[in-house]
Amino acid sequence: MQDVTSATELLVQSSNTYFLLIGAIMVFAMHAGFAFLEVGTVRHKNQVNALVKIITDFGVSCIAYFFIGYWIAYDTTFYSSARELTANNGYDLVKFFFLMTFAAAIPAIISGGIAERAKFNPFLLASAIIVALIYPFFEGVVWNGNYGVQDWIEQTTGSQFHDFAGSVVVHAVGGWLALVAVFFLGLRNGRVKDKKLIAFAPSNIPFLALGTWILCIGWFGFNVMSAQTLDGISGLVAMNSLMAMAGGIIAAWLFGKNDPGFVHNGPLAGLVAICAGSDIVHPIGALVIGVVAGWLFVTLFTLIQRSKKLDDVLGVWPLHGLCGAWGGIAAGIFGSENMGGLGGVSLVAQLIGTLGGISVALIGGVIVYGVLNKTMGLRLTEEEEYNGADLTTHRIGSINHD
Repeated sequence: MQDVTSATELLVQSSNTYFLLIGAIMVFAMHAGFAFLEVGTVRHKNQVNALVKIITDFGVSCIAYFFIGYWIAYDTTFYSSARELTANNGYDLVKFFFLMTFAAAIPAIISGGIAERAKFNPFLLASAIIVALIYPFFEGVVWNGNYGVQDWIEQTTGSQFHDFAGSVVVHAVGGWLALVAVFFLGLRNGRVKDKKLIAFAPSNIPFLALGTWILCIGWFGFNVMSAQTLDGISGLVAMNSLMAMAGGIIAAWLFGKNDPGFVHNGPLAGLVAICAGSDIVHPIGALVIGVVAGWLFVTLFTLIQRSKKLDDVLGVWPLHGLCGAWGGIAAGIFGSENMGGLGGVSLVAQLIGTLGGISVALIGGVIVYGVLNKTMGLRLTEEEEYNGADLTTHRIGSINHD
């Protein structure tokens, strides 16, 4: 009987490890989606820079999270022996891999907003600081109960702040950090002609679309695998992700008037918004969440394009910042039993948690980008920007004309 029990435990442990490993790989693959989405949106002279930024940010994020960030968030380090680290089939190691891919999404989100005029090294350093300190601080508060904040929210409102897969923890934080960076950078040269704002058209719609498809596929690992164990997996999460994605597509298509940039960002808006409540809302609620998110993105990105102070190239603030915040709040609305959800959430708690995430991002962003702007400078010179980040930073263009 003992042998059967041991064999069962081993099977469960190895199955959970494999389950989470697949999730980690799917989220890792999403970074290719971030890369192609940016490549397809920026002008040709900045395409190489987009590709290099995403993969370099990933490497730096991995190191920063391994040595500092994961320790801050979960009070866990990897300084014990390899034998100890591989206990439970190395589940804890795969858990790090999975959560690290979430952390690395923050710089990938920011990258799209700062494109075409940002210096490479200062923003790479900013990515390291954000993933080492700012993101894990809020991640630990929400997902590990650090500093007693979740206990206080529960005592105050009756429920803890609920963010199953990171609408606020990952996306809103990334989006509001990007807003600060975009503000410091200002408009790209050439955006204003004869006192009128000029929009730069996407350089490659097929690449943009490919980025969206990769992100959409990987997102089911992002959301479903957030259960982190097989016994916690729920088809409701997959169904809600699907419905929110569809709602975002339809809304972006209708309100975006067939614009391919809007249509291909619509599903991402819906998926960002559903992360928080994907495990508790009804599928019809998820559809509504996605529709509102798609409308939010189209409306706010259109307004940004008319602003002479903000130049958010990929619209990451409306897409991740605002839709992420909407998702955090929407979980408190559509997650309630009165709205067909599973309950256990409070709208007030969701408001507190969402505002907390925005505050951490804004304060952290002002400190990090403000200091780097004073000490290293954040923006390319006018000549460097005119030549493009590809030639300026990497000494090579995306197209070889020889």
